[in-house]
Amino acid sequence: MKLIHDSTHCLLHLLLLAELFVHSSSRPTHSSPLCVMFKSMIHQVDSLMNILKKLHNLTDDERMNFEAVEYRLGGLPHLQHTAANFNSLKLNESLPQLFLYTRSFRLHVDWLKTAKENVSLSSQSAEGASSHLLQLSNLLSASLHQIAEEVPQPPSPSLPVVSTAFDVLQFSVEISERLQVFCNWSKRVLSHLRRSCCPRR
Repeated sequence: MKLIHDSTHCLLHLLLLAELFVHSSSRPTHSSPLCVMFKSMIHQVDSLMNILKKLHNLTDDERMNFEAVEYRLGGLPHLQHTAANFNSLKLNESLPQLFLYTRSFRLHVDWLKTAKENVSLSSQSAEGASSHLLQLSNLLSASLHQIAEEVPQPPSPSLPVVSTAFDVLQFSVEISERLQVFCNWSKRVLSHLRRSCCPRR
């Protein structure tokens, strides 16, 4: 009788454990708001990368005419993206930095849009880039509130006066190239933070 009692007791425990496992595994894993925002931010970066070349809209041959021209927009961020930098990323440091860089690029792209309009060049690509940068900036601001970090205020950049279409094309190439570096860096940073902060499904 004792053997039967022990077997029944053991079986009851196994059934309870099995039921607990079924209930826990059948529940969907809910992503935190921050993890959802990481996914949206990466999407905005991808969308921005798709329109970068349209900022200058030059062929590869035409683009070669600007290779020897020096960069003149000193207010654009200079990004550090060595392996050591990525291995030491911290959420409360990386998100404010990314926010400042995003805002800086948006101010420059908005300036470029106005410059293009002033010399009768199409500003549609600049407007599209500005829209993606704005959405990325808003997502970063929301994520900073999520982790109770202050949203930094970037300084106003000193931007040159543009008077010719050639100047506008030159600045378009410069901003496009610097944005490419920014997008590559941002995507790596966001992907790293997402892997670190969000549980895998």
